[in-house]
Amino acid sequence: MATTVQVSPRTAVIPLYAVWGAAAGVVGGIGMGIWMSVSRPMMDTAMITMVAGLLGSTNAVAGWLIHLAIAVSFGLAFGVLLGKHARKMVPAAVLGLGYGVVAWLIGAMWIMPANMGMPVFEWNDVTSSSFGAHLVFGLLLGLSYACIASVMGKQRTGPA
Repeated sequence: MATTVQVSPRTAVIPLYAVWGAAAGVVGGIGMGIWMSVSRPMMDTAMITMVAGLLGSTNAVAGWLIHLAIAVSFGLAFGVLLGKHARKMVPAAVLGLGYGVVAWLIGAMWIMPANMGMPVFEWNDVTSSSFGAHLVFGLLLGLSYACIASVMGKQRTGPA
């Protein structure tokens, strides 16, 4: 049975795994965003500005906002799909790394290049740097999820 939190009497019930995943997605997204802000694999262009290109912009702030929205969404999905298996550090790290690889395949190798008129599933300097960034995302996502679940689980099971 899933643990849930009631937001208000008139709104939907949100699974705690999803909330914890969204919060962990922010942590993973910040780590990955830093990587993408300093990584310049193509023509001295930061990867974060390439993310902004998904909405036709070259602004780094727009890239950060788009990136963090995607990170929260992927984090939420991680919590829903894998949260009950990622409550301890080692399984969370392994699941997070695997999830980062899947996110890289879906996002960086397929959706992003397809939206920008670039070849899909092509290995190059951009996709190799992006692979490292997605591993950072997955690792931080998994580890922060386990930390959040541990802290929040102790708060919920403590004395009333």
